[in-house]
Amino acid sequence: MTHEKQYLVAVIGAGPAGLFGARELAQTGARVVVFNRDIKPGGLAEYGIYPAKHTMKEGLRNQFRNVLAHPNIDYFGNVTIGTQGDLTLDDLRALGFQAILVTVGAQGTKWLGLPGEDLIGVYHAKDVVYYYNKLPPFSQKQMHFGRRCAIVGAGNVMVDIARYLIHEVKAEEVIAVVRRGPAEVKFDRKEMEYIIANLDLEAFEQEIERIAPVMQAIGQNVAAAKADILEALQDADPKTSDTRFLFRFLASPVRLIGDSQGYVKQLEIENNNLVVKDGEVKARGTGQTERIDVDTVIFAIGDRVDPTFGLPVEGSEFVKRSDPRFPIDGMSYETPVEGVFVGGWSRQASHGLVGNARRDGINAARAAWQYLQTLPPAEPDLKRVSVRLYNLGKPIVTKGDVLRLEAIEAEEARKRGVQEFKFDTNEEMLKAIGLTLTV
Repeated sequence: MTHEKQYLVAVIGAGPAGLFGARELAQTGARVVVFNRDIKPGGLAEYGIYPAKHTMKEGLRNQFRNVLAHPNIDYFGNVTIGTQGDLTLDDLRALGFQAILVTVGAQGTKWLGLPGEDLIGVYHAKDVVYYYNKLPPFSQKQMHFGRRCAIVGAGNVMVDIARYLIHEVKAEEVIAVVRRGPAEVKFDRKEMEYIIANLDLEAFEQEIERIAPVMQAIGQNVAAAKADILEALQDADPKTSDTRFLFRFLASPVRLIGDSQGYVKQLEIENNNLVVKDGEVKARGTGQTERIDVDTVIFAIGDRVDPTFGLPVEGSEFVKRSDPRFPIDGMSYETPVEGVFVGGWSRQASHGLVGNARRDGINAARAAWQYLQTLPPAEPDLKRVSVRLYNLGKPIVTKGDVLRLEAIEAEEARKRGVQEFKFDTNEEMLKAIGLTLTV
């Protein structure tokens, strides 16, 4: 038990928002306990960034190590928080936590509710990204990647998945199904360099020609939109497969059609027009449908928070107070539940990348600190917290365990002569650091 009067704060989630939020609180004077569902910290920075981006990932890992080294921060991994988890929000309050910062990301799955979404070969992008980034238990799933793969979406996640299907799976054809036109794509042009060598240029020219009248009807510059995408050709990565990468613009999925064994075989799309409403380009269905032969369909359409977590949900996000008592830059980080704050994708699902999550987590921490100033400091009983966790009857991972695991994986990579090695099951990770599945 510590003998210093401090504020005791729980941070749930150990991605960029949670870790940098924890550091902000710890540096300001709070005692912070980070709870993480996964064994390793990092969240989407560890399990969402494309595996080949080693320099970026290692840079972030170094930052996270520095955060966890702060003496005012404790870390407990392999612990789930929520109404169906190891501990609930009420349990945390009962353990003496005076404020709770929720940074669990958007762990729910966003679907369109189309017929056939339950067919084999139909996936949400998050499951695929976690699969190839070796996040348990997603890493143990059986994924069916066929010869013809469609990805619904036009953001960076679509490009990452296309990159995986092109360079690793080496599918015959990868089709990006895009609701609007080339002027509205959301991916960074830099990201296109990884896959544009596989773009079927003749088919791309034909697709642009097909949709040109629709774009021109609302005053869009067809040549500029086309050139924007093709600009990546100048610095394209070399081809590693014969995969044909295609765009299908102005198309919205309406249903998925399977065979007698339950595998997806076709994606039915509705052709769209473009309209301008309130200054924004929107897609409007024409009623005309077509079918595309596919073996795999992946929906890269954003995420939603987990409705079973224990906070009120509206749409894809947790509800924020519309009249925040502690706004930061005019934004609300407060939930309607007293003392509970949200940051990162928990505040705004699928918004921005690591830098955005970091800033949002820090801002959420600042809002929580303002709230704490309305309360008297307490004497954090960390022993009580530890006892409750170890009484769960499961392995609890500390920051010392994380450092040992990282060293073991680094040594394994050295032995194998590879740049990075990851255990892809929780059992292997726990065994490596000397923790068993039961205590």
